Amino acid sequence: MKLQQLRYLCEVANHGLNLSKAAEFLHTSQPGISKQIRLLETELGVDIFVRNGKRVVETTPPGRAILEIAERMLKDAKNLKQVGQEFANEASGSLTIATTHTQARYALPSAIKDFTLRYPKVKLILRQGNPTQIAELVSSGVADIAIATEAIELFNELVMLPCYQWNRCIVVPPRHPLLKLKMLTLEAIAAYPIITYDFAFTGRSRINQAFDAKGLVPNVVLTAIDADVIKTYVELGLGIGILAQMAFEPKRDKHLRSIDASHLFEPSTTRIGISRNSYLRGYVYDFIEIFSPHLDRATVTAAMMERS
Repeated sequence: MKLQQLRYLCEVANHGLNLSKAAEFLHTSQPGISKQIRLLETELGVDIFVRNGKRVVETTPPGRAILEIAERMLKDAKNLKQVGQEFANEASGSLTIATTHTQARYALPSAIKDFTLRYPKVKLILRQGNPTQIAELVSSGVADIAIATEAIELFNELVMLPCYQWNRCIVVPPRHPLLKLKMLTLEAIAAYPIITYDFAFTGRSRINQAFDAKGLVPNVVLTAIDADVIKTYVELGLGIGILAQMAFEPKRDKHLRSIDASHLFEPSTTRIGISRNSYLRGYVYDFIEIFSPHLDRATVTAAMMERS
């Protein structure tokens, strides 16, 4: 049994049982992948895949169990390499962070600047997506940590570490009628077209819950994954915006006004997600602490051991 065979096996599964796509991703030939998987099946004494001619059409019950173990073994092999790199060169390597646009644009810049000054030889990679995509990147080992607000807590293989809480504001053009209200209400907001985050993003469920509790149906005319896009269309007069407070910058957003809405919505918690069985290099612990000072190395290690 070879790690290469396990890697071929997992990539076939990851590419929807499409041997051609798996071969292209691995920069090898389709016959070569088929041969190695056949050799593995012969060694194990079971069929991992159901085939129709040359096509792989389904994973067998024992194949599903084998895939789980193979993914775990490949992750452990990656951890072994990480240990070697840790002691060979403690201050160089790479750190891949999977996160949303809002976190990348508004929450992370200061931490990234401090980290790069401390570790100039570490290559930083930002992978952006919605919370589900972000969690999958960490679960599959493509990213080291996930930083997001919702959905990542649904992944049992991730250890979740709370970073900070945040709430929302209403963004409107200057001289908008809402600016004259002494106290902003959900009823007042619901009277206008609304532009806000896509359903998969940044605390959208908290917004829905608040309106539902009041029996209100908000007129959401446009959704986006990017706070800057929301502000652009508010500025064009398409509606009022509901977005994270951190995403409004008075110096940059001079043509808009912000109204605090934290009394109308439940706060959301941004979390860091780490794969339960991963080995973290020292500088990863340092980045987590830079971003969220209460999450020092001892706290993170204890959380990972508690849930492993």
